[in-house]
Amino acid sequence: MNLSRPADLRAQVQKLWDKGELLAGGEAAFPRRLVLKGPTSDELAQRFDSVRAWIAELQAMPHCRIELRQVAHRVLGANAVPQTAWVDNLDAALAWIGKRREAERYRTLCAVTMERQPALLPWLARRPLRALELADAWSRLLDVVEWMRAHPRCGLYLRQLDIVGVHSKFIEMHRGVLGELLELALPADAIDAAAAGAGQFLLRYGFREKPARIRFRVLDDALAILPGTRQADITLDAASFAALAPSARRVFVTENEINFLAFPAVPDSLAIFGAGYGWDALAQARWLERCALHYWGDIDTHGYAILDQLRSRFPHAQSLLMDRATLMAHQPAWGHEPDQVAHDLLRLNEDERMLYDALRDNLIQPGLRLEQERIGFYWLEQALHRL
Repeated sequence: MNLSRPADLRAQVQKLWDKGELLAGGEAAFPRRLVLKGPTSDELAQRFDSVRAWIAELQAMPHCRIELRQVAHRVLGANAVPQTAWVDNLDAALAWIGKRREAERYRTLCAVTMERQPALLPWLARRPLRALELADAWSRLLDVVEWMRAHPRCGLYLRQLDIVGVHSKFIEMHRGVLGELLELALPADAIDAAAAGAGQFLLRYGFREKPARIRFRVLDDALAILPGTRQADITLDAASFAALAPSARRVFVTENEINFLAFPAVPDSLAIFGAGYGWDALAQARWLERCALHYWGDIDTHGYAILDQLRSRFPHAQSLLMDRATLMAHQPAWGHEPDQVAHDLLRLNEDERMLYDALRDNLIQPGLRLEQERIGFYWLEQALHRL
């Protein structure tokens, strides 16, 4: 027989807790009717003793009220059979699943929030279980919200915030939930709506960000930036790099550090250690627009996607050693790209697009890639000589 047992009924209440409905709904959600599966007429007749034991089992349950209905059976006569199961109030539901203490703690969180930051109450109602997970940190989270309301778009590093008991690692650890809270607590003019996502937390709420840095080498001693140095490995913040305005005519960008360090001397040229998909910092250097810009990446779908992104900032950028001839000449060095890019790349030229399509459509070899560090160094020197 498919009968609802006490454990099944308790599991329904536990599910309400797990979904947050008991805390969010409160007393207004009661009395609550549970799904109760009883015996069929044939089961009542054929297995009457089992049904009677089942009825006794249900009636002995704490925290749950069983409504009976009279069933007239042609053999057994009139019998009272469970029809519905009810949990009459919130306290009974909490006691049944052992959650009274947690519920009391949630009520305390709501009371404290009502007193300090009532604008956050909708968040508590929407995410009660998450609030319980954060109970030990909740007071400090409210401290951060209060400080932010008093100092909107402060322009400080997180390290500079003077909040008792709160350090920068705490904010970084909780920036996801803090973002949700600040959206409710801060006025619209204190939020940069264009900065979205957890990675844009600092920019969105007006904190100062650690400056992006650009690493480069001067490939021509005649262009030496630091007196007495030869092809120095230099790192500058993006603003300082943008202010350089050297007399270089060519700039090479490579993603591999050893390729960057070993890049040979080239007249009137610089080499930049690339930043993958992040080109915003480099875009500040408008003097790059007057230089021949060459990008050397892996011959795989991600390499072409990075090239496509670079051209969104510098449309005149050219690829270097990312052609079919280079690929086919290094077949013994071919590797595998596990997660390929699949979307169209609109900034590739015709030859690049044909090879990109062949790679993403697996027309040469499934998941084919040629990493730039596997290309023979003589091949690079020949390419530079042709330039």
